Amino acid sequence: MTNPTPSIEFFSGVSEELSNVRLRRNKNTGVRGVLMIFEKLKALERFNSFRKESTGDLRLIDAEGEISVAPSGVRFIFGGDEGDELQRVECDFEIERDDHWQRFMRFMNRYAEANGMEYSDKK
Repeated sequence: MTNPTPSIEFFSGVSEELSNVRLRRNKNTGVRGVLMIFEKLKALERFNSFRKESTGDLRLIDAEGEISVAPSGVRFIFGGDEGDELQRVECDFEIERDDHWQRFMRFMNRYAEANGMEYSDKK
């Protein structure tokens, strides 16, 4: 049996392509934050948002199973000559528990390896 390719979904069955991810930690509270950036959303391009079920959560799926995250914010950034071209989508969420952070990082490592991404620590 082969392990499934890690995927990220806003809508069930529609895998999105992550362009960038930023990891942060609040100095006062210690709460970790994640900012996922998508340059395009397949769900929007194919109008699947009207045909597929959305739970309002971001689903991260890999060999260990599924992580369901409730974003604290999703921003659509537009640009171009007319200001109507989707430039990127930014999805924010926080992870408070250490065991959840460790599970998220295992997912991100699998996702990065499967999609030719690498970690860069910018201090």
